[in-house]
Amino acid sequence: MTHVSTISGEGADPQPPAPHDIEGGLDLTRGTLATEKAPAWKVLSWGMWDWGTQPFQTVITTFVFSVYLTSPAFGDKDSTSLSLSLATGIAGAFIALLAPVLGQGSDRSGKRMFNLRWQTWLLAGLSASLWFVKPDPAFLILGLVLLGLGNVVAEIANVNYYAAIDQVSTPKSVGKVSGLGWGMGYIGGIAILLVIVALRGVDFDADDVRFAMLLCGAWTAVFTIPIFLALRDRPRPQKLKRLNPLQAYGALITSLRRIWRSSPNTIWFLFASALFRDGLAGVFTFGAVLAAGTFGFSFGDIIIFGIVANVSAGVSTMIFGLIDDRIGPKKVIMISLVALVILGSVIFFLHDGGRIVFWTCGLGMTLFVGPAQSASRSFLARIIPAGKAGEIFGLYATTGRAVSFLAPLAFGGAILLGQRFGDGEAQYFGILGIVLVLLVGLIAMLRVKEEGHAFN
Repeated sequence: MTHVSTISGEGADPQPPAPHDIEGGLDLTRGTLATEKAPAWKVLSWGMWDWGTQPFQTVITTFVFSVYLTSPAFGDKDSTSLSLSLATGIAGAFIALLAPVLGQGSDRSGKRMFNLRWQTWLLAGLSASLWFVKPDPAFLILGLVLLGLGNVVAEIANVNYYAAIDQVSTPKSVGKVSGLGWGMGYIGGIAILLVIVALRGVDFDADDVRFAMLLCGAWTAVFTIPIFLALRDRPRPQKLKRLNPLQAYGALITSLRRIWRSSPNTIWFLFASALFRDGLAGVFTFGAVLAAGTFGFSFGDIIIFGIVANVSAGVSTMIFGLIDDRIGPKKVIMISLVALVILGSVIFFLHDGGRIVFWTCGLGMTLFVGPAQSASRSFLARIIPAGKAGEIFGLYATTGRAVSFLAPLAFGGAILLGQRFGDGEAQYFGILGIVLVLLVGLIAMLRVKEEGHAFN
């Protein structure tokens, strides 16, 4: 059983060993991170991918296109919302099935950056193609299909992007680098939202939304150029044979068994992180709902809060990235989850205090969402063995999708309990559902060890 250093980087090799064929297993004796510090311009170029692709999450998925697609122009609100939920669920299933196998394919072919490049261009094209979705019920299916495809491509591209962190970080800098990228993503998403608001105002009509989709596509195509100029696929001394889908899933199962036997801690981390990452997603997903329904925020108020929250989250994530490299990612995750559970509980118990409660505690929660997400990525990057980055980050995406129903279910379930046992308005009970998911993730994370991960 061979131990991989997770924090100090001792024993790592700047040139990872070439993996063997699947029948012989992979050489997992060395970590995937480099030992030599990458130039600052390469690190920044890597982070620019997060900046460039964030419009899909911020503008398309969260603030603009999804809202447009569930507007009266496409039919009854309940019907369009249900259709959007179904399309998102189907996309999530495809992601769960494809992410680890396609990530494994990038590992075996050595064409990670090549794959990331065409996936990024496809995401830019899909974003821009949403312009064709006119405000008419006849275009609802087109909008749902394009949005679903965009979600799949974005998540698969994320697998290759996450795996590329090994080219720009060492065990001593991976926290800072991960935090930089995640922080740039938050700020980049708000930057394009501000550009759209400056050009079209906050009272969007259909033409404004469609124009925003073209801008999102162009933004992604332009601002992701630096990563492809800075990073190249590494030459492979040994070419691995291509696997058909059945062989690929078989290899994945073999890999999981091997990791479970030698490092069940890694599998447990994937499980624990899936839980708390779903809770983190719930903070932003349902934050606007609570702001409007419980605390009386107008649409303009929500936009202002969103801008402030994302900027704050971006800055705090970068700062915590530096702390990550000093105290380790697990401590950053634990600090963040404890703070989120406390702040979420305060919002519940003091909800009668009005907007000031949400502005202070809600904004406080956003300070810890990004650091927990970034530290989770850096934790995994530290323990991935050479030749396995794409596959393991693919599993990371899959486990996250596998439990993505928990936060929505807990949010809705808590509201039902509030209606049953509360007095009057019950929406604010939903925050307890999110807090519960975060708390379960926190408890699961307690048994995860930060050092001493082993692979065979």
